[in-house]
Amino acid sequence: METCAFRLSEEQLALLPTEADIAFYEEHGWYISKQILPDELLDTAILGSERYYRGERDTPLLGKNAYSDWQPEDKSFIRNNEFVSLQNKQLHELGFYPIIAAIAARLSRTKRIRLFADSLLCKLPTIKDSHNGVVGWHTDKAYWSTCSSDKLLTAWIPFQNCDESLGPLIVIDGSHKWKDTHLMKNFFDPNLNELEEKFRQQGKQITKVPMTLQKGQVSFHHCLTIHGSSPNYSDSLRLAMAVHMQDDGNHYRPFWNQKGEQIHIGYEALCRKLHNGHPDFSDPAVFPILWSEIET
Repeated sequence: METCAFRLSEEQLALLPTEADIAFYEEHGWYISKQILPDELLDTAILGSERYYRGERDTPLLGKNAYSDWQPEDKSFIRNNEFVSLQNKQLHELGFYPIIAAIAARLSRTKRIRLFADSLLCKLPTIKDSHNGVVGWHTDKAYWSTCSSDKLLTAWIPFQNCDESLGPLIVIDGSHKWKDTHLMKNFFDPNLNELEEKFRQQGKQITKVPMTLQKGQVSFHHCLTIHGSSPNYSDSLRLAMAVHMQDDGNHYRPFWNQKGEQIHIGYEALCRKLHNGHPDFSDPAVFPILWSEIET
């Protein structure tokens, strides 16, 4: 049994989203926090990312084929390393910083938030007009089809001030309410304009909102919100961490695609199994509690 006691300071309580903020998130599918993270926490996370890229692991995670783990020999303008908060002390401090999950709990109207996954994301600079480093329009839920809940959400945490030149996360406002976004697997399609034109032909209104944040701010987006990102045209690496979180009602469900093929996601191989053989999305070794208002 997990016992959890989470507390926020009076100053942090004042930074939580209001009811109006929650209503905004529910209507638009995204939310930007106030500056909730201290500089030293993010500076320490940068050091942790450097250690991680050097191959240092404080707690190695088994099942490497079950999650993304960029290696130096990989040729990519985007480095993606998952479950870093379970393997690196400095990144653990950031990913488990209580106010992040407390905000997620408010936005999703749940009493408890668990980790579902995380990603250390580094976007390399590229030349003007290049498509290197583009993330195609997609939804997170499209890649989490064995999750029963539609209330999962993601916190996106840049480690530095992030303007449009660095290629920040971009969301399509209100797209979490569109039909069939749970099928949108276009992460690796760099042609953003082509898909936008398809949306327009379907009568959709496209309002793109870049998550341009000051250091210490965090953006949150719904698992059905369409999002992507443009190239990094700056002279610097764009470092960020995405913390994917599940509400208390989420559990595994079998899922078959439109071809009748049963779908599995890699994370299922990391966790323990329930008595019925299904993956346990509440396994504390892989999906620990990040915030709880439930007495245990």
